[in-house]
Amino acid sequence: MSATQQLQGVAAPFDAVADRYDETFTSSAIGRAQRGAVWRELEKTFQSGDHILEIGCGTGVDACFLAERGVRVLACDSSPQMIDVAARRVRQSGLQALVNARVLRGEDISTLPPDELFDGAFSNFGALNCVDDLERVAHGLARVLKPGATAVLCWMGPRCVWEMIWYLAHADKDKAFRRFKQEGVNARIADGAFIHVHYPSVRFLARTFAPEFRVKAVRGIGVAVPPSCLEPWARRHPYLLQIWEHFDSWLGGSPGVRLLGDHVLVRLQREAAPGDD
Repeated sequence: MSATQQLQGVAAPFDAVADRYDETFTSSAIGRAQRGAVWRELEKTFQSGDHILEIGCGTGVDACFLAERGVRVLACDSSPQMIDVAARRVRQSGLQALVNARVLRGEDISTLPPDELFDGAFSNFGALNCVDDLERVAHGLARVLKPGATAVLCWMGPRCVWEMIWYLAHADKDKAFRRFKQEGVNARIADGAFIHVHYPSVRFLARTFAPEFRVKAVRGIGVAVPPSCLEPWARRHPYLLQIWEHFDSWLGGSPGVRLLGDHVLVRLQREAAPGDD
């Protein structure tokens, strides 16, 4: 049975872009630059032999990256089409023993078997920005992670200076300040496909994931490197993108400034609860 058949009747807006997601973002110059920064953080966090849960795996690029380093990954996504693409990538890479791609929404993490505890979790490039009930995700994640486990969550941040400047320069005030809207926005991802997107602050995330999780570190991703809306410009000026990447590694760790990028990477630690071994 294909992943598409597993989730019949459930709306999955990202099905509409699954077949071309790698072309439009993963393989883009900006996509590679931002993903490289996230990969450096993942390499610091997860080790060979770890069993990791990925929320919103998309086309499976990050799962395969970790699997190539000996990490086992349960790669989940709400989009059956994304999972089909991810499963194909896993097979083509010969990583079936290390990556299990499964259709599963972030809100439904708690439905995983109670004896299947993970050494860590991660979510990349705003998958959790598209979740309406973030508290449900937090409780589910707390149930499936071992005490002391690390969750690396990369979100679209609430303030992106690059985006504001770009859209104001193009006289599009609504897009320039869309991340300021506390109620979120309806984003068009393809013809006829829309999704509601939230841009939570780090403070909001800390409150939502407490007390089961504690924020250990925060890093900006795409502070100097621009968001994907500037991809055509970045392709015309690759030497500038290299300079931005250099500064991004520095600015991403700078207090205050690190919160002004396209994405914010939050490192959370699962706190031990009474009765935990």
